[in-house]
Amino acid sequence: MITPDSPRRALRSVLAVLVLLLTGALLTVPAAARPQPAPAAVPPATLTEVTGFGANPSSLQMYVYAPANVTAHPAVLVAVHWCGGSGPAMHSGTEYARLADRYGFLIVYPSVTRGSKCFDVSSPQALRRDGGSDPVGIKSMIDWVSVAYSTDPARVFATGISSGAMMTNVLLGDYPDVFAAGAAFAGVPFGCFATTDGSEWNSACSGGTVNRTPQQWGDLVRGAYPGYTGPRPRMQVWHGTEDDVLRHPNFGEEIEQWTEVRGIGQTPAATDSPQTGWTRTRYGSTGERAPVEAISLQGVGHNLYAWGMADKVLTFFGLDAGGEPGPGPGPAGACKVTVSTSAWNTGLTASVTLTNTGTASVNGWRLGFTLPTGQTVTNGWGAAYTPASGAVTATNASYNGTVAPNASVTLGYQASHSGDSRAPSSFTLNGAECTVS
Repeated sequence: MITPDSPRRALRSVLAVLVLLLTGALLTVPAAARPQPAPAAVPPATLTEVTGFGANPSSLQMYVYAPANVTAHPAVLVAVHWCGGSGPAMHSGTEYARLADRYGFLIVYPSVTRGSKCFDVSSPQALRRDGGSDPVGIKSMIDWVSVAYSTDPARVFATGISSGAMMTNVLLGDYPDVFAAGAAFAGVPFGCFATTDGSEWNSACSGGTVNRTPQQWGDLVRGAYPGYTGPRPRMQVWHGTEDDVLRHPNFGEEIEQWTEVRGIGQTPAATDSPQTGWTRTRYGSTGERAPVEAISLQGVGHNLYAWGMADKVLTFFGLDAGGEPGPGPGPAGACKVTVSTSAWNTGLTASVTLTNTGTASVNGWRLGFTLPTGQTVTNGWGAAYTPASGAVTATNASYNGTVAPNASVTLGYQASHSGDSRAPSSFTLNGAECTVS
């Protein structure tokens, strides 16, 4: 018999079935497919350890310092400690946290848990992108803060002391698409400490006897991320002339490596002495954000870091809001290159037109590009070409060094080849990426 309450009972039955069906569907959804909560921000102005931050094959610890006045879409500074140190020691022993309070950026302090308390900068795993050692864990830390704070992906930086300086070199080599710049205090070039026997120490490198050509150093960096053709980070290196742990010749090898990687040559664009006993050289430009900056401290040993140096690091990074703009990695568009080649059996000619698409004149230019394997420049015009193969820098001639806005300069070269006659696919003008057509 149908009663006045029958429709309501039927509706309740239908709703009950739907609830059961929905509950069962949710229970069968794989956990990885369910929405995951965003990481919670850490307490402000307090050094805080974060756990469960992502892939961490070498069991690093992660500490984060977020100032009370974190800016919208903040920059991230990864501050890497020395052998025997820790993340909290790096926090208390440097002034980066004080500067973060002033400028509103975040700091990540990785901390080693292995017995030596040294970072892995020598294993094959550490020296390749996503290879499965310390750099992977540090990249996970960056990913964690990027979600928790909606950070600016174009403003991620690394700095370190001793072992941390070596890791700074490694991070910039492994993850050139993540870091905008680095500052290494008493370190060695990327790949210099490489070992294959499980040892963490390379005596030849620490003793300053590993001497490679700029091309060889650059190839080590490029080998960490094969196929990558985007912008490379800027680098600032510091070293004491009396360093008896990581000898001073490593300073010159670092300069050779990063100038070659940036395609700017090893001749300083500027040399000065910002402080008594300091010699500072800048490569690729003369400004505070040159592609490569190097500071040698006369008579200073391995423990060279001193309060006040971090201010100069922030100026180089552009995090102090007072550094002048420079030609570091950034969106392409300040220059445009049109390139074409005409080839025969074993040779080719290339015609290159460089156009200044910026709003200011370029006074003195270096055009960087990488020749395909097997090509060697045998002759050139409109510029001086060094070296003849690999990562080449074309430096302006005496008559075409100034390029006004919207003006162009034409140059070219003749090269031999072993079968690959393609034109270079990317160009940099004084270290900044150009668009290519």
